[in-house]
Amino acid sequence: MDEDLELCPLPDEVLVLLGELAAPPRLVAHLRLVHDVARQLADWVAERCPELGLDRDAVLFGAATHDIGKTVHRGELSGPGSAHEPAGRDLLLAAGVPPRLARFAAGHADWGPAATAEDLLVSLADKVWKDRRVPELEDLLVDALARAGGGERWSWFLALDELLSAVGESAAARLAYQARHPL
Repeated sequence: MDEDLELCPLPDEVLVLLGELAAPPRLVAHLRLVHDVARQLADWVAERCPELGLDRDAVLFGAATHDIGKTVHRGELSGPGSAHEPAGRDLLLAAGVPPRLARFAAGHADWGPAATAEDLLVSLADKVWKDRRVPELEDLLVDALARAGGGERWSWFLALDELLSAVGESAAARLAYQARHPL
């Protein structure tokens, strides 16, 4: 039940843009879910590792718009595909969104060693909202936390694992919430 989720709302500027693009309800629900999880992750990182210098606003905007290209490639709402990624970046740039924020739409599924902590958090939120764990992605974030915050890598790993496990406990409710919204 979504009453138990207490989701934070999407930013007003994102809601306006989604309205202009006639975003389907399922996409808006998905973006809200990922945005909410990204907020949890970003708040945890900011509290535990302020040395990382995380751009929380970028993470939240990136999570709230990461799949916006699916307004153009609607088949990717219920099936595989990556055409929405460059399309999303282009939509955001055309709307006047700075490239440093539009990049999340094109890069949320393509992370690697050069990814920033913000990139990793948007990608991670897009996975863990439904309790999907990606060890390689999590390891990159653990490495970034250990480099910035110091301490033993294993302690960062355990702390992040505890957080992601807790987030995963609400995955069924999030999936049900998303499913109640039409494509």
